Amino acid sequence: MELEGLRLVGAALASGTASVVLALAAMRAWNGARRGRQRPPAARADLDASVQPITYLFRAGRLVDATAPARSLLDRIGAAGDDWTRLMQWLGPRLPEAPERLAELARLGRVEMTRPAATGLGLKLTAEDLGDRLCRITIADPEAEHSGIVVDAMSLQAMEDELTLLRRALDQTPMLVWRQDADERITWANAAYLRRAEARGDGALGWPLPRLLDAPKPVPGAGTATRRAALEDHGIVSWYDCHSHRMGDETMMFALPADAAVRAERSLREFVQTLTKTFADLPIGLAIFDRQRNLQLFNPALIDLTGLPTGFLTARPTLFDFLDQLREQRMVPEPKDYRSWRQHMANLESAAATGHHSETWSLPNGQTYRVTGRPHPDGAVAFLFENITSEITLTRNFRAELMLSSQVLDGIEDALAVFGENGATVLTNTAYRAIWGAGPADVPAALTQWEGGSGVSGPGLAALRAALAGGEGVGGATGAMAGPDGRLLGWTVTRISGGHVMLRFRQHALGKMALPDIAATVPRAAQVGAGGLSKAVGAE
Repeated sequence: MELEGLRLVGAALASGTASVVLALAAMRAWNGARRGRQRPPAARADLDASVQPITYLFRAGRLVDATAPARSLLDRIGAAGDDWTRLMQWLGPRLPEAPERLAELARLGRVEMTRPAATGLGLKLTAEDLGDRLCRITIADPEAEHSGIVVDAMSLQAMEDELTLLRRALDQTPMLVWRQDADERITWANAAYLRRAEARGDGALGWPLPRLLDAPKPVPGAGTATRRAALEDHGIVSWYDCHSHRMGDETMMFALPADAAVRAERSLREFVQTLTKTFADLPIGLAIFDRQRNLQLFNPALIDLTGLPTGFLTARPTLFDFLDQLREQRMVPEPKDYRSWRQHMANLESAAATGHHSETWSLPNGQTYRVTGRPHPDGAVAFLFENITSEITLTRNFRAELMLSSQVLDGIEDALAVFGENGATVLTNTAYRAIWGAGPADVPAALTQWEGGSGVSGPGLAALRAALAGGEGVGGATGAMAGPDGRLLGWTVTRISGGHVMLRFRQHALGKMALPDIAATVPRAAQVGAGGLSKAVGAE
């Protein structure tokens, strides 16, 4: 019995011990499972991703796969082009030989390049040719390897480079940039603003910074506003185009230099004023029509010449309305019918738009206008109206006087020829042309004509040649020579105003005779004077 009791006690102790061991194992497994369930999956993924290298897998220059940090780096580069081009643009400034070495990767099989940290961010590039046009590119920081640092150094460097570029750009820009809070206190400014504030303050700057320009406030709802403001510095005024942009509770201000624009606007305004005054004083009417043929500019002379109402012109009528109103005012030539007149006006408009065009209008009231059309830039066209009645009247009177003088000269029995200062023939009358034929072009041609007409070249013709070439005064020289029909012609050369020479031939009373007979008459003819007939034929 005792033995059997001891046996029962031992079995109970063994089963209790096994139960405790099983219970402890079950509790440990449950606690481990709970800790596994409480660890966030995202945290594990982030931890795994943070230690991933920057690795790209390319096939023939096309991105096949990349780790998360590698894709993040490409997104931050932001350059144009495909993934390979963007990666080369990032590697080029840091490893200048990388594009050339990677182009030979298929031949080399493996490429490794390193940039020491002394030149900036340390960089190690490893490229491997995997065959089948596949290549793997790995970028790492050699100093961060095996150091437990899990920061994406490449992306951080890209952001720092971009930040440095933006800071330098803002500091080197000529425009003033600053930021102000809701109370209009300046909280930040670029280098150009600080330099201008120091020059204006003649000393060190304090805080808060002084306000240089009265910039516009952003319009509620619009977010932006623009205005032009002036900055006076030691008597010199500078102009800026100010732009404001709302950024939360603060406002960014941009002031672009506008001195050149202000000078150009002032010059343009003064030029327009000068033109306006000039147009106002012009006696010629001016009307400028734009591309749509609406009146844009006219001067007071147009009102005086056309008699059109000022209100009609200021209403900017079209070109054809303008011409129709001129027709109603009887300020255009009377057409045969309205259709032909409209066609004529259309031709006038098209001719003026394509090139210089001018025509004369004879108005029913007896006045005469010259209408000139000229093309202007951007399809505009200008018309000039000029009253040329006095000019036409003067021309007609002058022409009538010329005709009268010509008729008077043709009525004189003596043959007349007038030569200019250069020897050219100015005019001949009917009597001259009846004796010698057509008028000569100049003095040499006239001498040839006279010598050929008389058939001789005697002392009379020689004396006439000398008289035409000489410098006798107003009294002139006289002589005689044989005419084309054998008649004796007395001639007289007289100097008149303007350096002109008048030559007059008169048929002598001796009539037609042979040269020996003329020589026999020399003693009688010598009575005409020392420079007369005896001078012409005495040598015969």
